[in-house]
Amino acid sequence: MILKKLSLILSLIFLSIGLLGCQQSGKEKETNTKNVTSSPTKNMPKDMPSDFDFSIQFGVQKKNEINTFEGTVTKDLIADGTATTELILTEEEMKDIYENMQGINIAETKEFTPKPINGTACMQEPHGEDEWKIIINGETVKHLFSEEYCEPTNDAKQLIELRNYVFNIIKSKSEYKSLPESKGGYE
Repeated sequence: MILKKLSLILSLIFLSIGLLGCQQSGKEKETNTKNVTSSPTKNMPKDMPSDFDFSIQFGVQKKNEINTFEGTVTKDLIADGTATTELILTEEEMKDIYENMQGINIAETKEFTPKPINGTACMQEPHGEDEWKIIINGETVKHLFSEEYCEPTNDAKQLIELRNYVFNIIKSKSEYKSLPESKGGYE
């Protein structure tokens, strides 16, 4: 219940940030947003637990999604909405992803808001957002961050690299390749 309330509050904070500023690419503005993360687990088990699953929603408006809970992937088609297909990762792929998560200890608290320089932080539009949900040994780890900052923190860079690693696995699959091409773009 507390995590749902926290998630709602954090979603409202990000919506407010988007509505109040960041209208031009590279615009400088003051920032006072806080770290947006939730992780009850500090240390990950050495071996991948049997209940390990994750979902990543990412991109502009988080319309792309990789969801191992449901065995699906959703692609943002931009002007044409979204397309979803069934896609199951192999046991070996899941182990590789788990090992990459261990490498950055995804279960620990992360810092996603860069320290302002002279009271300001460079912001950009449009920007993507990442929302992670990971189950490890019955515990849920969540991370939510925005790519609105021109210079992301090291923690944000690590999660972006991890997301790109997972997405490259997904893009190599015939199920993903069969989805329609995206049309249009975000400004």
